[in-house]
Amino acid sequence: MTLSDVVHTFGTDLLRRYGARVHKLAIHAGFTCPNRDGSKGRGGCSFCNNASFSPYAERNPSVAEQIAAGRAVVRKRTGAVRFLAYFQAYTNTYADAERLGGLYRAALAEPDVIGLSVGTRPDAVPEPVLDLLAELRDQGYEIWLELGLQSAFDATLARVNRGHGFGDYCRALEQAQQRGLPVCTHLIVGLPGEGREAALASHERVLERGTDGLKLHPLHVVRGTTLAAHWRRGDYHPLTMEAYIDIAADVIERTPPEVVFHRVTGTASRDILLAPEWCSKKWAVLNGIERALRERGSRQGTRVGEPLTGVCDAA
Repeated sequence: MTLSDVVHTFGTDLLRRYGARVHKLAIHAGFTCPNRDGSKGRGGCSFCNNASFSPYAERNPSVAEQIAAGRAVVRKRTGAVRFLAYFQAYTNTYADAERLGGLYRAALAEPDVIGLSVGTRPDAVPEPVLDLLAELRDQGYEIWLELGLQSAFDATLARVNRGHGFGDYCRALEQAQQRGLPVCTHLIVGLPGEGREAALASHERVLERGTDGLKLHPLHVVRGTTLAAHWRRGDYHPLTMEAYIDIAADVIERTPPEVVFHRVTGTASRDILLAPEWCSKKWAVLNGIERALRERGSRQGTRVGEPLTGVCDAA
C-alpha cells in the first residue's frame, strides 16, 4: 500500500485528470513581502527564510530559464512530461495585475506548462489579481491559489509575526470562491504555543469555510530566522517525528475525501536546517504517515464529522 491509496494526493489527482504525470516547477519571480518591506511589518515571519524552499533565492534568472532548469531535473527524476509553474517564494500576488500577468503568461507560454500554482498571503490578494487568475482559468489552464494561513488562531499568528489574521484569510477565500478559483490552504503543525489540539482546531475551522486543497507541514527551524534564536535559547522545542506523524494522520482522517492534499509534510535542505533533524527525511515521514493510517485501519475521511474533544478555543 502507498500513501495515495489512503490519501487523495495532488499528484494522483492530476494523473487521473490529465492522463500523464504532472509536476510542479518552483519559480522565484523576485517578489518581496508586505511583512518585510514595511507595508505590514519588518523582518517577516519568525520562521521564514525563503532559501529553505527556493533554489533561486540569491539569483534572478527569467521565468523561462527557471522552468528549463527545473524541467531538466524533474523529467530525469520522475518522468513527468507536463508541469505546473509554482510561483512559490515570498508573496506572488504582491504587484499590480499588469506585471503579474506578464510573469504568469511567460510561464504559460512554455508548451508543456499546463497551469499555475500561485503562493501568497491572505492579506495580499487584490480583486484585480483574482480577476486575472480567473481569466487564465477560463482560458483552460489549471489554476490554484495557495493561501498561506498557517494557523486559524490570531494569537498564534501574532506570536510568529505573521502580520495578518484569520479574518484576512476568510475574506480572500470568499473572494476566490466567488470567482470559482480553487484554493489550497497551507497549515503548519508545531507553531510556538500550539499542539495537537490547536492544529486540529485550525484544520476544522478551515474545513468549515471550504477549501479545495490542503498543504500540511511541520514547523522546522532554519538559519537566519527569529525562530532560530528562540530555539537556541531553549524557548522553542520542535515536534518529534512521531508526534507530527500522529497529528498528520489525525488531520487526514478528518478531511473529506474530495479535498486534495497537495502536501502532507515539508523539508528543508541540510545546509540551513537546524532542527528538527528529521525534517530532512521526507520519505521517512511520508512512509510513517502511511504506516500510521494502515495500522489504524483508516484513511482520508474516516473520521469526518467526528466531534473534537479537548480542543482549545485560542492558542
